[in-house]
Amino acid sequence: MEIKIGIQNVGREIVLESTQDADAVAKLVAEAISGQTELRLQDEKGRQVIVPAKVIGYVELGAQEQRRVGFGAL
Repeated sequence: MEIKIGIQNVGREIVLESTQDADAVAKLVAEAISGQTELRLQDEKGRQVIVPAKVIGYVELGAQEQRRVGFGAL
């Protein structure tokens, strides 16, 4: 799933691919914002992204979609 994090007063957003469930990520975001701590996410390669909650502008969660394999007709 693709996750985009917009940072206040920064023109670029943070984009990462994660294997985490959308509900789990939404819960982590809500906890970070309500507790004014940092948001910690891990991408699919094991790298961690840490963003202070006070600078988060928005978090966009992409649709969870199974990757297609092969040359099937649409």
